[in-house]
Amino acid sequence: MSEEQFENVIELKHITKVFPGIKANDDISLTLRKGEIHALLGENGAGKSTLMSVLFGLYQQDGGEIYVRGEKVKIKNPNDATRYGIGMVHQHFKLVGCYTALQNIILGYEPVTKAFGFLKPKSVRQSLIDLCEKFHFKVDLDKKIDVMPVGEQQKVEILKMLYRNNDILIFDEPTAVLTPQEIEELMQSMKQLVSEGKSILFISHKLNEIMEVSDRVTVLRKGRCLGTLNTKDTDVNELSRLMVGRDVKLVTDKKPSTPGKPILEVNNLVVHDKEKKKDLIKNISFKVRQGEVVCVAGIEGNGQTDLVYALTGLSKIKSGEAILHDVPIANFMPKDVKKKIKAEKKIIKQCKKDGTEIPPSEVPQTIDVHLEKLSIREKSTCGISHIPEDRQKYGLALDFNLKDNLVLQRYFAKEFQAGGFIKERAKEEYAYRLIEQYDIRSSLGPKTTVRSMSGGNQQKAIIARELDRDSSLLIAVQPTRGLDVGAIEYIHKQIIKHRDENAAVLLISLELDEVMNLSDRILVMYNGEIVGEFDPKKTNVNELGLYMSGAKRMTKEEIQQIEEAM
Repeated sequence: MSEEQFENVIELKHITKVFPGIKANDDISLTLRKGEIHALLGENGAGKSTLMSVLFGLYQQDGGEIYVRGEKVKIKNPNDATRYGIGMVHQHFKLVGCYTALQNIILGYEPVTKAFGFLKPKSVRQSLIDLCEKFHFKVDLDKKIDVMPVGEQQKVEILKMLYRNNDILIFDEPTAVLTPQEIEELMQSMKQLVSEGKSILFISHKLNEIMEVSDRVTVLRKGRCLGTLNTKDTDVNELSRLMVGRDVKLVTDKKPSTPGKPILEVNNLVVHDKEKKKDLIKNISFKVRQGEVVCVAGIEGNGQTDLVYALTGLSKIKSGEAILHDVPIANFMPKDVKKKIKAEKKIIKQCKKDGTEIPPSEVPQTIDVHLEKLSIREKSTCGISHIPEDRQKYGLALDFNLKDNLVLQRYFAKEFQAGGFIKERAKEEYAYRLIEQYDIRSSLGPKTTVRSMSGGNQQKAIIARELDRDSSLLIAVQPTRGLDVGAIEYIHKQIIKHRDENAAVLLISLELDEVMNLSDRILVMYNGEIVGEFDPKKTNVNELGLYMSGAKRMTKEEIQQIEEAM
């Protein structure tokens, strides 16, 4: 198709957006043609999400013009954008946690009766079910958002946009929370959407996705547009070089691991969901040794998240134990033991109150034998660093500034305290060091409110905080989610450096390329069980996929033999 035959449905001309201390968009122009997928590529903080937020009416530009289907428009809010047929799937979901999927989808566009204006959500249920089938989405419309895995929440966001019949669709990092299989389904759905006349602006850091699905790609760096390329005329290496301004190594160099003693031992761990009345983790056992990276691979929803919650104190376990340096960090305590501990504590309290000594025959023994579950802070000080799956829910205090978030795990240390007061200068100096080391970009440096930062820079802040600690065990869940290739390269090097300094690393990732690149051992989880263990040098993505889907599994004896051999 010749250049003249394309119809521009969106034209952004010389868009400028300024925040205090930073020019997020600096004289950016781009066009979106009818029936095309136009990718937007750039480093974290390059201005991609800001530009799309201007188009969607979340921000108003400080300069420049917006044209929709040839007409100059002013988009003051998302309702204006929706009236022009523009919809957006946000990087950080705009969902109400206590509402169901159906309630979130129709919110603001509720179907009502003509006579009295009563809600009639049942009238749209079938159309939403049809949309789910059409685009291969598995979404329980009656499930509340709070209890949904992030992958399912992402699908609700997409359905919300499709329900409004938008034909100009903005996808802001839509695959960051999806499994490889779900990503492939989404890619096909996007192609199907444009074949039906819709147009898509697609923000992604994943170069292979951009190469697969986009027609054109615009590259941003530090708020400026470096140019627009036809995807068929470029390649991954050129795009990564344009994005970060240098050549990027997509495979991490690392020396063979030399595992030492076990740092983490998980024995017969069971996690039970009382609401669903089923076991989420089913009697799993494994070890993570000093100086090795153990990757847990699996399709989302097969127990990886529940395993991490149990290890980090976010959920209780039904039976079994997890031991760090011979100290139980998640252990099952029978009811009779709990009662005995309670009685023994009562004896101690009463003796202290009366000022009497405890008779030797009644000295509590149970507390010494059965350690109570450590608090999250106690686990942290025992040597556990944790990069959580959901950075906004579990990783950051969004309304705190950057320096406060960077010291969350160590503000009580001597270096930050004097006479019972926190030393602000020490906090600020520490924050500046991490900001420079990890290239965390924000408008006001350490004083920036974290909520205002881009998703990638929020992730960098968590990684900086956790990797900078002298921990013996790093539990990293999707550590490079939402990061550009330059940042991914750096973070991968830091994880391997952490390993080489004799730490143990437990990595949970949906990115099989990342699993193959970083791991010294691979565990595959399916339906709450470990169904296989692999040496990354002796397996491939296709074999892992068979175990991840449940098509194949090893016996416990086979897994034990492989672990002993490694």
